[in-house]
Amino acid sequence: MRFVARNKTQSYILLLHLTLLRKFLISPILSHDPERIKMTQPSVILATASYDHTIRFWEAKSGRCYRTIQYPDSQVNRLEITPDKRYLAAAGNPHIRLFDINSNSPQPVMSYDSHTNNVMAVGFQCDGKWMYSGSEDGTVKIWDLRAPGCQREYESRGAVNTVVLHPNQTELISGDQNGNIRVWDLTANSCSCELVPEVDTAVRSLTVMWDGSLVVAANNHGTCYVWRLLKGNQTMTNFEPLHKLQAHNGYILKCLLSPEFCEPHRYLATASSDHTVKIWNVDGFTLEKTLIGHQRWVWDCVFSVDGAYLITASSDTTAKLWSMTSGEEIKTYQGHHKATVCCALHDGAEPSPS
Repeated sequence: MRFVARNKTQSYILLLHLTLLRKFLISPILSHDPERIKMTQPSVILATASYDHTIRFWEAKSGRCYRTIQYPDSQVNRLEITPDKRYLAAAGNPHIRLFDINSNSPQPVMSYDSHTNNVMAVGFQCDGKWMYSGSEDGTVKIWDLRAPGCQREYESRGAVNTVVLHPNQTELISGDQNGNIRVWDLTANSCSCELVPEVDTAVRSLTVMWDGSLVVAANNHGTCYVWRLLKGNQTMTNFEPLHKLQAHNGYILKCLLSPEFCEPHRYLATASSDHTVKIWNVDGFTLEKTLIGHQRWVWDCVFSVDGAYLITASSDTTAKLWSMTSGEEIKTYQGHHKATVCCALHDGAEPSPS
């Protein structure tokens, strides 16, 4: 079968899918295993959430919304997809709900309820065995997905805005409203490091390079602080200051380093209240391009598995798909009625069974 692109937009969409297909060649989704062929989920999982109290699933290519989940309890602050593409975690106020991606049921399969304020961060260990979260109640929590209740809790002493898991899977790094960054050693079950890049300036977002070599913290003053991560004598990670980047004049609402399959290129994306997303070359932190098209604050962004594309979510009610090569908008996902504040994308292969 031969595909012919009739215009520039179709060319970009075709290129997207050919690129993703190349990355999926190791994916079980395309294998000839009869059990896999029975799977109905799309190979690309794209979801957004909005202040309109809905979560929407989208066909990345066509822009069609194929499933809407009503979320009446609160707004959704963050979305995350499990590594096996089975579940979507929605972080709200003050709970986390887990939804089955392959079901049409509007009800969550699990609820995690011990936070007492907005849950601002959620993520999964690489094998999907446990989940972590951070909340404005000042705590970072760990949840075993195979058992009810919270397994561990760490006190940050400030409203937690962001939490990331170090690639070594043994350290969580959190940033809070008071400007503190803390490293939580999961092996020692304690805080192993604390630093304050700017006193009384909220840390909005944290991101760690896929190989654990860099960490970036973005704050309310539009500044990114970059550190090299050096391995300590035992398990503790040490921070060596590398760069200070004045990325935006407004708030930075999300910062994100590019994934492994983007190598040898390494980028930092910064999404801002100034309506733009900027793409920085990590080698020297020079500005590569500015993504212009959103009409209001850009709250969230996520790279495709190969770093060739970026999804963004904005207060203008839309999400957008961008080409990292050209910096141009490829597709707009329209359907929410209020600010779209978070997005999640999983377009890679599922992890191999252990």
